[in-house]
Amino acid sequence: MSLAPRLDLRQTQSLVMTPQLQQAIKLLALSNLEVEAFIGEAVESNPLLEIGAPADDAPAEAVEEVRRTTLESSPVDQLIGEGRAEDDRPLDIDPATQERERDTGDLEFDGEGRISGGGEGPTIDERGAAGETLADHLHAQVGAAAADASEAFIARALIDQLDDAGYLAVPLQEVADGLGVPLAAAEGALRLIQSLDPTGVGARSLAECLALQAIEADRYDPCMQRLIDNLDLLARGEFARLRRLCQVDEEDFAGMLAELRGYDPKPGLRFSTGGGEAVVPDILLRRRPDGGWDIALNQATLPRLVVNRSYYVELKGACDDKAARGWLSDKLADANWLVKALDQRQKTILKVAAEIVRQQAGFFCHGVAHLRPLTLRTVAEAISLHESTVSRVTSNKYLHCDRGTFELKYFFTSGVASADGESAVSAEAVKAAIRSLIEAEEPKAILSDDALVDLLRARGFDVARRTVAKYREAIGLGSSVQRRRQKALAGVR
Repeated sequence: MSLAPRLDLRQTQSLVMTPQLQQAIKLLALSNLEVEAFIGEAVESNPLLEIGAPADDAPAEAVEEVRRTTLESSPVDQLIGEGRAEDDRPLDIDPATQERERDTGDLEFDGEGRISGGGEGPTIDERGAAGETLADHLHAQVGAAAADASEAFIARALIDQLDDAGYLAVPLQEVADGLGVPLAAAEGALRLIQSLDPTGVGARSLAECLALQAIEADRYDPCMQRLIDNLDLLARGEFARLRRLCQVDEEDFAGMLAELRGYDPKPGLRFSTGGGEAVVPDILLRRRPDGGWDIALNQATLPRLVVNRSYYVELKGACDDKAARGWLSDKLADANWLVKALDQRQKTILKVAAEIVRQQAGFFCHGVAHLRPLTLRTVAEAISLHESTVSRVTSNKYLHCDRGTFELKYFFTSGVASADGESAVSAEAVKAAIRSLIEAEEPKAILSDDALVDLLRARGFDVARRTVAKYREAIGLGSSVQRRRQKALAGVR
C-alpha cells in the first residue's frame, strides 16, 4: 500500500440552504412589529427599496429592466422569490430540510405534532427583552395546574389582563363576558392563577394580595384577617385601635406587623416588564353580517415595501464600470426577492389563520366551552403545508377578535379519540373527568384504574389503562392503594 500523497475525485450530494431561503424561514416566525423593524433595516441598506405605494408613472423601460433582471437570476432564487417550488406548489420549506432541523433540535415537537420549544425567531438580545416577564412565568405554569383545557384557556386570558404589579386590572365580569363564559368559570380560573408562583398574583386589591400570601404562609388566622381587612387604620397609624380590633397583646401585634411587612405588595414587579408594551395583534378577525369571517393582516404594523424602478434606471444610466453595474444588479435582485418573500409570508399567514378560524369556529361563535382539540398537523394537512411551517407562522402572532386578543398557539390543544370513534375530545377534558371521578369516590369503594377506564368510556372517552394512569399522575393523584390509605387516615382524624 502506497503512503505517498495523491489526489482523489469524489462526487457527493448535500442539501444547502441559501441565505435567502434561511431569511424566508425566519420571516415566517417574526411578528408584524419585528417585520416592520426588519423592513426598516432593509430600506437603509438597499437604495432601491422604499416604503409606500408603488409609483404609477414608472417608465416602461424600468418595468422591462426589472422583469428581465428577475428572469436572469438563478433558478433557485427565482423560485424563492416567487414563493413557489419546482412542482408549482406554494413554497413550503423543503420537508427534508425541516426534518433535519427537527432532528438537530431547532424545533421540538411532541407526539401530537405541536411545537414545544425552539424555533428560528429572534434571540433574547434581538428582541431587547430584559428577562422573563410575569406573563411568561405564569403561562409556563398554567398547563400543569389547570383541571381542563377550558380553565387553562380562561386563565391564560386573565394572565394577559394582569398589570405589571400582578393585579387583575379589569373587572372579572367584563373578562367573562368577553370570553363568553359564566362568571363562575372565570372565578375558578382566577383562583387557579392565585395558586401560582409568585404568591399574591391575580389579586384585585392590596388586601387580597396580602391575604393570599398570609394563607400561603399558614398565618391567615382571624387576627391576621382583621389586620389585613383594616389596612386603612394601619396607614393612618392608629395602632392602638387596630390592636383592639385584632384582640391581641402588644407582643403578638408586633409580630403580626413584622409578618405583614415581610409580604410583597407588588409581587409582579420582581419580573421584567418586557418594556411595558401592550400586545399588538398581527391578524384582525371580524364577523360578517352573513355569518362569515373577514380575516386581514394588521396593516398598521406592516408597511408596504416596493422597488423604486425609476431610481434603478437612473442609477444604471450613470454606472460606467462593470463593478458598479454588478452591485446595482445584486441590489435589484435582493429587492425583488424581499418584496416577493414578504408577499408570500402574508399569504401563508392568512392561509393558516383562516384554517384555524374554520377549525375553531365554535369558539369564535359561542366561547371557550366550544374549543376543539387541534394540532399543528391537522392544520398543516388541511392547507397542504408542512407542520414546521405552521409552527413558525403561529409563533409570536396574535389574533384579535370580538372576544379579545389571543396568541395563535392558544387554539392548539391536544385530544384523544372519543368512544364512538368519530370525533376527538380534549386530553384536558379527560384529566378533568378523572379528577371528578376520584373526588366523588367513597372511602370504602376506591376506584382502580381499570374501573376508571370503564367509567370514562361510559362518558364517551376511549382511553387505555396506561393513559389513565399517566393522566392521573400528571394531575397529582395517587394510585388506588395510596388513596385508600389517605382516606382511611382522614377518616380516623
